[in-house]
Amino acid sequence: MSFIDEINPVNALIVGANRGIGLGFVRKLLEDDRIAKVYATYRQPESAYDLRTLAGEHSQRLICLEMDITDELQIVEAVQKIHTQVDKLHLAVNCVGLLHEDTLQPEKSLRQINSENLLRYFQINSIGAVLLAKHLLPLFRHGERSVLATISAKLGSIGDNQLGGWYGYRASKAALNMLMRTAAIEYKRSCPKALIVTLHPGTTDTRLSRPFQRNVPAEQLFSVERTVTQLLAVIEQLQEGDSGQFFSWNGSRLPW
Repeated sequence: MSFIDEINPVNALIVGANRGIGLGFVRKLLEDDRIAKVYATYRQPESAYDLRTLAGEHSQRLICLEMDITDELQIVEAVQKIHTQVDKLHLAVNCVGLLHEDTLQPEKSLRQINSENLLRYFQINSIGAVLLAKHLLPLFRHGERSVLATISAKLGSIGDNQLGGWYGYRASKAALNMLMRTAAIEYKRSCPKALIVTLHPGTTDTRLSRPFQRNVPAEQLFSVERTVTQLLAVIEQLQEGDSGQFFSWNGSRLPW
């Protein structure tokens, strides 16, 4: 049985919900009558047209919050706004991630590494996630089963790295996995019903992956809807011993 079936009402938070997998999660949760409230964050109003349109259509259930995950003060303010309306969360999914932007592209060799780009990768892919875990903890300190999930990537697996390259992305996702595993240990002490996991979504047809889809077989390129459905299935079947683990989209555990 899904842990969601045991709770009424269920409050959810999707971080990075203005596009891609995050927006897909919002749409899927709004279709689910078990979900009472969906809080959804975006970084810039101009990039969140679809999300804000959804909020107009579901004004009683979907609450949009402006938040830049690289700004701890904005995280604090967003969490405080949630706390004024509800005293607990049962599901939070952090979908924020950076692979490329403007002149920043995955490095193919050591020659392309520079400290500014590395810091950018870590700021978004690693540090922002653990700051979320820090400030969301009070909303998970309750007696009902709950899940804090973060979208990671198989490329962040050190044991699975056979091709090299993509230094900043790989390293920042590996750091993300370590930070979330460490947070899971602390959460177990202070809010033992909360599980923390990292998830590999597979290659999904989003803006993040689009420049790198050329060699991806059609059957391995997932639509956003399929990815969200698969990840929710993994999340809903999590058991107590799964906290701190790294899962692929099909429910299998990935090596660190």
